[in-house]
Amino acid sequence: MSRVLITGSTDGLGLMAAQRLTDQSHSVVLHARNEARANDARAALRGSAALVIGDLSSIAQTRAVAEQANALGTFDAVIHNAGVGYREARRVETEDGLEHVFAINVLAPYLLTALINRPKRLIYLSSGMHRSGEPRLDDLQWTARPWNGAQAYADSKLYDVMLALGIARRWPDVLSNALEPGWVATKMGGPGAPDNLALGSVTQAWLAVSDDPAATVTGGYFYHQRPRSTHPAARSAVLQNELLMRCADLSGVTLPEPHTAR
Repeated sequence: MSRVLITGSTDGLGLMAAQRLTDQSHSVVLHARNEARANDARAALRGSAALVIGDLSSIAQTRAVAEQANALGTFDAVIHNAGVGYREARRVETEDGLEHVFAINVLAPYLLTALINRPKRLIYLSSGMHRSGEPRLDDLQWTARPWNGAQAYADSKLYDVMLALGIARRWPDVLSNALEPGWVATKMGGPGAPDNLALGSVTQAWLAVSDDPAATVTGGYFYHQRPRSTHPAARSAVLQNELLMRCADLSGVTLPEPHTAR
């Protein structure tokens, strides 16, 4: 049995992955943005082991989520599922003065990666839209460009792949991978999404717990349990390092050193 933490798991793909893992007798810890969402999660998945609460748009609350997670012990896997979509009509700033999409989709998983006791596996949810992303590391907060919600989302999903692959390179003792679940009919994807919703949570659950040799790899990018190509920028060690450095500067938290040297 594995212990798995899933962020953004009160509904949608996060909850579906949680249910899938619970049905397989794994111990799942859910994450909710606030107490109201926590109550929804408790009602939806009564087999979960525990629940951590915090708004990932806030650096302070993200730190609190990490503290709650660490109080529960060390996880076998953490699935960074939480995210916001591409329909924001205007640039929104968080309480920390950061662009909202970047704060939740990129900085929060960076912070949790840096602060949560290092698990055996890390899984980051990206999107096929990451291939349209632009690695504008000089304008992560969208202060130099006119706002474009779809582009901000695509950029954030590119950064998620860069984060996963950068961590795989930095921490050789951790299996760190990214995936796209497909365009499925969640609240984010919308009711007209064409991909199979039932398959949307399979790959993240598989990467979190499977002993299949195809799942016990690192530095991979997957779609429906199969490797898939990425935006070329995602595999640039220079860009990965710069993203990690900028996230450290914005959050005040530096990624811990590797346990072993590559």
